Amino acid sequence: MKKRLFAALLAGAVAVSLMACGGGSSSAPAGGEATQASGGAATGEAAGGSGSYKIDVICKTLSSEYWTYIKAGAEAYSKDHPEVTVEVKGPPSETSYDEQMNMIQTDIGSGAYDGYIIAPLQADTVKTLIADTDKPIMALDSAIPSDKVISFIGTGNEEAAKAGAAAAVEAAKAAGWEDIKCIEIAGVQGDGTNTARMNGYIAGVEENGGDFLEDEVQYADAVADKATTCMEGIMSSHPEGIAIICANNDDMALAAANAAAKAGLDTYKNTIFLGFDGQIPAAQAILDGKMTMSTAQNPYDMAYLAVETMVKHLNGETVEPVVDSGYTIITKDNAQEHIDKLSSYGK
Repeated sequence: MKKRLFAALLAGAVAVSLMACGGGSSSAPAGGEATQASGGAATGEAAGGSGSYKIDVICKTLSSEYWTYIKAGAEAYSKDHPEVTVEVKGPPSETSYDEQMNMIQTDIGSGAYDGYIIAPLQADTVKTLIADTDKPIMALDSAIPSDKVISFIGTGNEEAAKAGAAAAVEAAKAAGWEDIKCIEIAGVQGDGTNTARMNGYIAGVEENGGDFLEDEVQYADAVADKATTCMEGIMSSHPEGIAIICANNDDMALAAANAAAKAGLDTYKNTIFLGFDGQIPAAQAILDGKMTMSTAQNPYDMAYLAVETMVKHLNGETVEPVVDSGYTIITKDNAQEHIDKLSSYGK
């Protein structure tokens, strides 16, 4: 991670009862950096395997930029280790609950895979679906509250969002805001990742002198069109302006920023628009002055580490219950470097 606005706080706290923060190290995937959480003892050991495996990776979707990096990272491990076959799939959208459930049921029932890496759309439903399998399960991106899960690999969403919110408060102060209020345009209500990010935003805003308006959270199901509508409503309710609009992902943050620009209200010219994910369009929008900042995950590294961790487990090695893939705060200072890094994936 380079040119961080804030020191990267490794997020070891994952809201799932079976996991205590783990410690250890991992080789970095080609083309990226990797970090892990530190803390208690590892769980999850397997009998030694042959090293030749077929691993199933079930994503939340493959229809967004973020998940294409997940796919690239998982497949990169297989390219580096040809003895490991990786299949990556996902439903049409992040609200395609039945489609993902059918994928999980079909793949587990097939017995064709040595291990499963699942990014759950509905963690409690996935918990039920994996209850009877004797194959190793790892959770990707969002935790699954099940003792069947060997490891969680992903961003410490709460700590990352907290750091992003703290940066946004400082940016709002620098922009001249005295009454620093924040409204979140959230993702899917009840989703574990959405909740963790919201908790981080609340803490990051309020611990740094701002006011997070919990009663005015707008749920937009993680899609840009609904975020635009939410932002129009916010501007109608707050013609005086709002210091910070934080969003559960970059698509929604950029949609909100575009809606504000289209409205042309002077009271929103200095609003801080904070996204999450660090996708290329968001980084470019930050360079262009259309959006303020984003908390970038490292999805390529995350997926690479997930497959690597599964292979280690299958080979009989002890693995960590939490593998943290880290985050970076993207501003104008490092947006181009971030774009260059993402553009290099898959080459």
